[in-house]
Amino acid sequence: MADQRTMTKLLRAPTEGYAEAIMVPPTLAKQFELKHSLINMMTSNQFFGLEKDNPHDHIRWFNKITSTMKYKDVPNSAIKLMLFLFSLAGTTRRTTNLRNEILNFQQRFNESFHEAWDRYKDLLHACPHHGFAELHQLDTFYNALNPADQYYLNAAAGDNLLERRTQDVLKIIKNKSKVRNSRNKSVVSQVKSCDANSNSSSEIAKLTHAVNQQTSVVTIAMTAILEGYVISTNTQEMDGELTRKNKEK
Repeated sequence: MADQRTMTKLLRAPTEGYAEAIMVPPTLAKQFELKHSLINMMTSNQFFGLEKDNPHDHIRWFNKITSTMKYKDVPNSAIKLMLFLFSLAGTTRRTTNLRNEILNFQQRFNESFHEAWDRYKDLLHACPHHGFAELHQLDTFYNALNPADQYYLNAAAGDNLLERRTQDVLKIIKNKSKVRNSRNKSVVSQVKSCDANSNSSSEIAKLTHAVNQQTSVVTIAMTAILEGYVISTNTQEMDGELTRKNKEK
C-alpha cells in the first residue's frame, strides 16, 4: 500500500526521507580540519575503477590507514567519510560529482519548466545509483524552481505542493511538463508558419520586382522602336512629297 503521508510529514523524518543518503556524523570537536598530509596520502593511492583495479583491496587499504587516525572528539567513522572521496579518481569519482549536481540543481535563467524537468531527469538517469529516495528527488527539484513555477505547482496542488502525497506531487509535475510541451509545440508551429508566410511574401515581392523591371525594359525598347519607326515614316513621306513637287515643276 502506498504511503499516505504528505511530503511535509515525510520530510520531518529525515531518516525516512533520506535513508539512502550518506551523512558525516556530527563531531564534538570545536575545530577540526583535514591535514594536507592525510589528503596527499589518499591521493597517492587512488582507486580509478579500471579493470585491473580491485575494489576490495582498495577498501582494505583505506580501512587500514584510516583506522590508525585518532583525533579527540572526532569519531573515526567521520574521518573515513571525509577522506574517502579523496581516495577515488576517474569514473569512480564521476558518481560523486553527479550526486553533487543533483543536490545543487537549479533552474536556469529563461529555462522553461519542462526543460528544467527534462534536464533534472537526465541527471538522475546519468547516475542510476545516486542513492536518493523519490521524496528527496522531488523536494530538491521543487526548491530549485523559480517562484513563478513554484506558484503554479502550489496552485495545481490546491495550496501547497508539499502538503500532497509523493505520488500526487510527481503526477502534478508530469502534467505541468506535458502542458508546457504542448504549448511550446504550438508556438513553434506558429513561428514556423509565420516564417513560411514571410518567406513566400518575400519571394513574391522579388518576382514582382523582377517582372516590373523586365516590363520596364521591354516598354522602353518598344517605345524606342516605335519612335524610330515614326521618324522613319515621316522622313519617307517628306522625301516623297519633295520628289512629287519637283516633278510637277
